[in-house]
Amino acid sequence: MRLKIKNRYTPIFFILPLVIYIVTISFYPAFSGVFQAFHSPSTGQLTTSNFTALAHYGLISAIINTVILTAGALAIEFTFGFIIASILSKRFKGRTIFSTIYILPFGIATVVSAYTFSLIFPAVGGYANSFLALFGIHAINWYSSVYMTLFTTMLADAWKTTPIVALILLAGMSQISPELYNAAAVDGAGPLRRFLSITLPNMTDFVTIALIVRGISEFNIFALPLILFGYSPKLLTTLTYSFYSTSATLYYSLAAATVLFAFVMGFALIVVFRNKMVGVYEG
Repeated sequence: MRLKIKNRYTPIFFILPLVIYIVTISFYPAFSGVFQAFHSPSTGQLTTSNFTALAHYGLISAIINTVILTAGALAIEFTFGFIIASILSKRFKGRTIFSTIYILPFGIATVVSAYTFSLIFPAVGGYANSFLALFGIHAINWYSSVYMTLFTTMLADAWKTTPIVALILLAGMSQISPELYNAAAVDGAGPLRRFLSITLPNMTDFVTIALIVRGISEFNIFALPLILFGYSPKLLTTLTYSFYSTSATLYYSLAAATVLFAFVMGFALIVVFRNKMVGVYEG
């Protein structure tokens, strides 16, 4: 009898450390953040005033910049991700070497890639301006405006994260039967038509996964622009920058409200985009 009880509860002891780790590292901070978002630092009561107070700290501009940054970075990542995945979905000489090279940027630390791009796109000089000078183009101040800093951040982030998008898309392309493409080619469908009518509709789930993984990360991007430009709200203000300023100078409740708002907004945009994609392909 004791042996049966022992064998019954033995697996629980093996998974117990993992459960404790997940609850301590993931669940507790998440629930604590949600509680802080609705917690008034002055009265100690539950309230929604933290969200209304964010409007006085540049929330609108932070939302606009975050949406622009997210949309632009995702557009670059998915464009090159589809190109890389399409190349790797075919067998050719040197495929193994190419597949090794394209994944390397994802393994580089964010701090290292950010510092590297700070040398490529500085305010004065830099490798990018040296390259433009070869074609007789005047040097560009990459820190001259908010939109220039957003563009620079998009390029730096897309360089590092495009490999993971390509990897997810490649997994989706690999499960599409080649017979579908052969039949479409026989019917006279060109490459673009095959891509729109076969590739994309059969990759909706994989595109959604890539959107969720990268979309949430883009909404929370912070370390890369912080190293590129430093903390300069006049140059770049996103939702995570708002989190940085409110947590450092005001209350954690406002910072928690910023993070919760960013999460809900990002998740809602991803759901809407996915539903539109499914509606287009099913319609």
